[in-house]
Amino acid sequence: MEGAPMIQYGFLRGNGALSVLAGLALAIFAGCSGVKADVVATTPPVTALTKAVVADTGLLVVGVVGPGVDPHEYEASPDDVKRIGAAKLVLRNGLGLDAFLDDPVKSSGQKNVVTVTEGVKVRVGKDENGKPEDDPHVWHDPTNNKIMVDNIVKALSQAYPDKAATFQKNGTAYQAKLDKVDADIKQLIATIPESNRKMVTNHDAFGYFIDHFGLKFYGAVIPSVSTQGDASARQIAELQDTIKREGVKAIFAESSVDPKIATQIAKDTKVKIVADLYADSLGKPGSGADTVDGMLLQNAKKIVEALK
Repeated sequence: MEGAPMIQYGFLRGNGALSVLAGLALAIFAGCSGVKADVVATTPPVTALTKAVVADTGLLVVGVVGPGVDPHEYEASPDDVKRIGAAKLVLRNGLGLDAFLDDPVKSSGQKNVVTVTEGVKVRVGKDENGKPEDDPHVWHDPTNNKIMVDNIVKALSQAYPDKAATFQKNGTAYQAKLDKVDADIKQLIATIPESNRKMVTNHDAFGYFIDHFGLKFYGAVIPSVSTQGDASARQIAELQDTIKREGVKAIFAESSVDPKIATQIAKDTKVKIVADLYADSLGKPGSGADTVDGMLLQNAKKIVEALK
């Protein structure tokens, strides 16, 4: 947990020792809830990109939505409002994904809010009612992340001009990592027979990845760019027919959303279910998917393994 003190625990005996440990635990969690950030980022991908840019500057970046949490369903807490108001800069994804930020920004009086997806070519999907809606999952295309890094570097340099050279250096270095992972994933995708490059997903969250890496999209269990929609019985039946007719080899679900319906469809159509991709979130620290480049590569490896 960011901002929490590091404590080494020995082996203690007795009720008194337990009370001490309980008190320490409460202190840790109280300290975490009150962390004052220099920069607040809304979603895990924006947080991870920002941390890559601020490396070695001493600035504290805190994300509002933690790893494994669905931002479509998130509601800001009172601590979020305080932290957002006190930060020097707030960085958001935009495109409707972090609409939960609107009220906290208004109530806290925060004025320095930057949308890091400016300049990205936005894919249009559908909302839960079938109407056109901008797809906010832009970070699944490495080239979009490079644009976001440029926007983050610019916003941070304006907020902290004395650190601008470091931000630029870090940003350029991370863009090189994104180029590397882009090339690596293209090599992996090339190992999938062309007739197998067909994807069905739990919700429509991988469109940018599919378009950039030359895959084909055949439908989603939740036919929406948001997880808040529901599929009708007719839509599920049509999706099952598509899977059988097109010879789709797997259904891909994400780690932050219950894959119950996707799992049942996979069982009914006798195809694989991959239920641990990262769609709206990243992995926890140490998972290897806690950075955007790491997440992209982990997802790609699982997709390739399932479609070969």
